[in-house]
Amino acid sequence: MSLYSVNTNRDAMVALQNLNVTGSELSITQMRVSTGRKVDNAKDNGSTWSIAQSMRATSTSLNAVKESLQRGQSTIDVALAAGSAVSDLLLQMKEKALAASDATLDSAGRAALNEDFKALRDQIGKTVANADFNGTNMIKTGGSTIQALANANGTSKITVAAQSMALGSANLTNIISTSSLATQGDAQSMISTVSTAIGKVSTSLAKLGSGSKALDRHLAFIMQLQDTLDSGVGNLVDADLAKESAKLQSLQTRQQLGVQSLSIANQSTSAMLALFR
Repeated sequence: MSLYSVNTNRDAMVALQNLNVTGSELSITQMRVSTGRKVDNAKDNGSTWSIAQSMRATSTSLNAVKESLQRGQSTIDVALAAGSAVSDLLLQMKEKALAASDATLDSAGRAALNEDFKALRDQIGKTVANADFNGTNMIKTGGSTIQALANANGTSKITVAAQSMALGSANLTNIISTSSLATQGDAQSMISTVSTAIGKVSTSLAKLGSGSKALDRHLAFIMQLQDTLDSGVGNLVDADLAKESAKLQSLQTRQQLGVQSLSIANQSTSAMLALFR
């Protein structure tokens, strides 16, 4: 049996509760539509938010890995360019040495060749000294070895060893700052010395090239990994806007009906006044 009371309107209470539930759901849906996320903070879904934050941290850390790899690439590119220049200079030096070894050459001709040889020799020193990128030089004496970051934790690195191409280094043995073609004998011995240096420099350039390619491959992998992580975060926290749009319209309709229902429930008490007329 229904109880009619002016103090307690159970129908209005129920209508108000349903309206509050609809309002709460509508607020959540509006938040998802405005932010584009179904999980925007830990309050929305603590475990999912925590996983997403961990993945975001890894993805953000990979930016530093990419920068390190790209910096290493640029440093090696400079070293390769300078090393190639050194190799070309050595080829020209061998040509001068071979010409100066000719026994029929007069002193004036040998002197001219010697001056060219020394200019090429000095140019090697200048080339090596200026092969810097961001203060790093891989081909000078005691050059810097590249140790680029390879993972987000910094526990793994890709190492590319320095390859010294300075005068008097292991790659240019017996080609020093005072080397010359003063005599036919000097020229004759320099042919073999320069030939050996050309071979060693070529080997060093090959090692730098291999190191550069390793950085290229790992950079491509890191970029793919970062994209995958970002996509994974999106799968966890992004809202399906098509679904949320449909739900928004449904909730707005429910809200309007709830307001109407509450209005009807509130009118029921005034109907009791007719009993006392």
